[in-house]
Amino acid sequence: MAVATKAAPAAAEDKELLISGSEAVAEALTLADLDVVTAYPIRPYDTVMQAIAKKIANGQLVAEYIVAEGEHSQFEIVKHASTVGARVFCGSSGVGWAYAMECLVVTPPLRVPMVCLVGNRALDDPGAFGVEHNDALFVRDLGWMLCWIDSSQEALDTTLIAYRVAEDRRIFLPCAISADGAFLTHSQALTLVPPKEKVDTFLPRYNRGDLLLHPDNPITVAPQANEDWVIEIRRQNDEAMKRASTVIEEAYADFRRVFGRAPDNPWFEEYMTQDAEVVLVGMGTISLPIKVAIREMRAKGKKVGLVRLRWFRPFPTEKLVAALSKAQAIGVIDRDYSMGSPFMSGVVANEIRAAMYNADRRPPLLSFISGLGGREVTLEDVYKATEMCYGAAKAGRSDAKTHWLGVRD
Repeated sequence: MAVATKAAPAAAEDKELLISGSEAVAEALTLADLDVVTAYPIRPYDTVMQAIAKKIANGQLVAEYIVAEGEHSQFEIVKHASTVGARVFCGSSGVGWAYAMECLVVTPPLRVPMVCLVGNRALDDPGAFGVEHNDALFVRDLGWMLCWIDSSQEALDTTLIAYRVAEDRRIFLPCAISADGAFLTHSQALTLVPPKEKVDTFLPRYNRGDLLLHPDNPITVAPQANEDWVIEIRRQNDEAMKRASTVIEEAYADFRRVFGRAPDNPWFEEYMTQDAEVVLVGMGTISLPIKVAIREMRAKGKKVGLVRLRWFRPFPTEKLVAALSKAQAIGVIDRDYSMGSPFMSGVVANEIRAAMYNADRRPPLLSFISGLGGREVTLEDVYKATEMCYGAAKAGRSDAKTHWLGVRD
């Protein structure tokens, strides 16, 4: 339950609430005047579904709330609602996200700008409710924009930004916001909720223009194209993803202007990287133990920094290369796996290896996998990874092995 920590402020001022990441998303959806939301209960995503239901039941949000019989129907409903001009929201976790895969595949080429939340959860089997990132990463090559958040404030702000970007006529691509299960979906923190007036200034109404599915505008949706047009459609999606980089930067700049907050660098957070000899890289709430460990190591004279990726698609290749090239060694800590991939590494490590391939300076890169299934990434795990990175910096090369941290023998 959201708890007000201060007296109600005057109009046009932010209010401060103690809310979870899921509740923060629901606050953003209410401010965005959501039209259609579909629901199917699966942990840990279901906390968003519950929070939106309360908003509608209490009269704070007027929207169609449709309980589906499964995730496949859930995503199909909002996909079609979006084509007729409704602002939509959906989401899932783990194998629920996987169950909707047919719908997830067709959404980008149909240019449906739905916004979803993935409450990151380990895939079955074995069953687990704890966080892993492989569920959202299913769609990384299909035309979905992907981002990871690490606080309730970032959850609220990014949801508004995601609609602004996805619904931009230059883009019209879906966006999945990933929130680490339990660590963020269920954990509460003080969060600034802006007034509706500011949101209306920042976020225009959704307008499909000549792509609106309507009896007065006969268009074809989901045609059988075969060899006649498939490659051209793929190329159009690719061009839209390229344009997304510019639109994302514009949206963050406008968010700063309207709300007075937002990072100067939308793509990733840099923490103590200015003089860092070793830079650790990760996504999501893994940043918390890494930051604590960095402060401890800095107190002992070790120059360590963190780069926390926010946006994974589109991937910020040039900016990330510029940030990482200054280090003596790079350590990538994945909360995912890519079995059989080069070096048996996680997804993020191999993406960064590819990004660095043509860089003028390529520091040694070590790959780590940790925190699967919701297991804590401990300070000891971070210390161990850092020491190995220092060893690679001294040797001037990294080994080809991927190191699994915190695994019992």
